[in-house]
Amino acid sequence: MLHRIRTLLLAGFLFLPAVALAQAVDLSTDDRVAIRQIITRQIDAFRRDAGEEAFAYAAPGIRATFMSADIFMAMVQSAYQAVYRPRSVQFEEIIDFYGRPAQRVHLIGPDGIPVIAVYPMERQPDGSWLIAGCYLIPTDARST
Repeated sequence: MLHRIRTLLLAGFLFLPAVALAQAVDLSTDDRVAIRQIITRQIDAFRRDAGEEAFAYAAPGIRATFMSADIFMAMVQSAYQAVYRPRSVQFEEIIDFYGRPAQRVHLIGPDGIPVIAVYPMERQPDGSWLIAGCYLIPTDARST
């Protein structure tokens, strides 16, 4: 299973340069607020090690891939330290990411290294939003 997780993570990193070329997306103010709230709630759940809660904010495809909150949390802890324990969280624009709205978030990880997290979002049948992935893009700056 760990090999599968690593493969999925690597596949995500292979197409990240295209994110820099993505265009802004037109969403209602309510949708923008809802997307930001879901991401904020998931980051807060990570900070509290509330695995079931953090997993609940993931879209069905992510939940099916990782199968349990424990596996999901292990992956986040090992590969997404900036998301798991951010020093700083700053929301940026929502972009079009392969036909899906994606929230860009500037994070500073516990090691002081900044990254841009791109969160593709998925609208659910009830109109709510869930997180359909998270891709980290390195930045040039370093925070102390």
